[in-house]
Amino acid sequence: MTEPFVIVGGDAAGMSAASKAKREAPDRDVIVFEKGEWVSYAACGMPYYIKGEVDDLEDLVAVTPEEFREERDVDLRTGHEVVAIDPEAKTVTVETDGERFEQPYGDLLIATGARAIEPPFDGFDLEGVFTLRSMNEADAIEDYVDDRGPETAAIVGGGYVGVEMAEALTERGIDVSIFEMLPQTLQPFGEETARVVEDHLREQGVDLHLETAVQGFDGDEVVETVALEDSSVAADLVVVGVGVAPNVSLAAEAGIELGPTDAIATDEYGRTNYDDVYAAGDCAEATNVVTGEPDHVPLALTANRAGRAIGSTVTGDPTPTGPTAGTAIVKAFELGAARTGVIDPERAREAGFDPVSVTIEAPTRPHYYPGATELTVTLVADRESERVLGASIVGHEGTKRIDTIATALSSELTVPELQELDLAYAPPFSPVWDPVLTAAKVLNGKLEG
Repeated sequence: MTEPFVIVGGDAAGMSAASKAKREAPDRDVIVFEKGEWVSYAACGMPYYIKGEVDDLEDLVAVTPEEFREERDVDLRTGHEVVAIDPEAKTVTVETDGERFEQPYGDLLIATGARAIEPPFDGFDLEGVFTLRSMNEADAIEDYVDDRGPETAAIVGGGYVGVEMAEALTERGIDVSIFEMLPQTLQPFGEETARVVEDHLREQGVDLHLETAVQGFDGDEVVETVALEDSSVAADLVVVGVGVAPNVSLAAEAGIELGPTDAIATDEYGRTNYDDVYAAGDCAEATNVVTGEPDHVPLALTANRAGRAIGSTVTGDPTPTGPTAGTAIVKAFELGAARTGVIDPERAREAGFDPVSVTIEAPTRPHYYPGATELTVTLVADRESERVLGASIVGHEGTKRIDTIATALSSELTVPELQELDLAYAPPFSPVWDPVLTAAKVLNGKLEG
């Protein structure tokens, strides 16, 4: 009898793998160990729950534990923490309610996700200081806002969480300040996009402190101020969002190799250095579609796609997990900002490219049609090959056009080829020359010049 397919972690990658494996091989046992209570939830929706646009935290759950157990026949065990892996014996050690047992596996998927980075700030343990990575943390922030009615909030970090939480807390009537060590917010989106977003944040009343290092937090049991190098700023709520780190200690202790990004190294099928041990999601590396090198991209689609592929592979249909372009989009009040591929010139040069870029502004509709707004598009290509390397887009509408460029990256299109794409046109949706095509035309002229 085939040993079960065992999965460590019950969110995007883990539950996608479990569901796919049971569909493909209904008779094979699939066991998922999840140390918490929540599974298959939309972490990206948590700021909108805090904002009040999502009524109940449970609304963020895609499939409930009961549905996995009863409708999909997955042996899902919440409240079960895997504390050790023995790849030689092909077992995992599990703890639950003070009990400890060994579980054999035929194939193993490590889908332990990532954790919020917690810098060694003084006062991190004060009441009112939060990170936002889990459903319980989202619920705690929501309860704190409801119960304490904070008037001022400090957000440490100007990335996805920082920008989205600035909107959420401002909507709740709180004065918000963002503190970012770097010269700009949304670092992976490029300077031009960040500048547009920052101007808009200020228009919405958000106080930006760029190139500002936080030293810690002060207060008498409850946070009251954020300590800076030479001053302090009042804050009776703090959200620390300085990034995430892959949860790899369990794998590393078992001798499973990590890659150059410090996430778990995998091949094109999600396999680790042990043939029957796989890794996927925020704890694992993926191949960058532009550079061909390992990358760590903790995004939902990357996790779901890799998990689903591994579910197919372990049931007899070898399926690559697929490369990643790091395509992402974020809402900042009335703006959308999106990015894909390699935008940073230094990173492009490190990958062996000679980057050339343009930034253009173009209308989202013809001038005569109501509702047209300006879209800012930054497009990057390699000088010699003319291959498209990446892009960022920011504006009040139309930022999902980033998907066109993400498709170009996967197809390894050149700028002239991108320029010749036959994109849809009608006045309510786009001008004749879509902003993406306009950016390609301008960049093509620069390459030819």
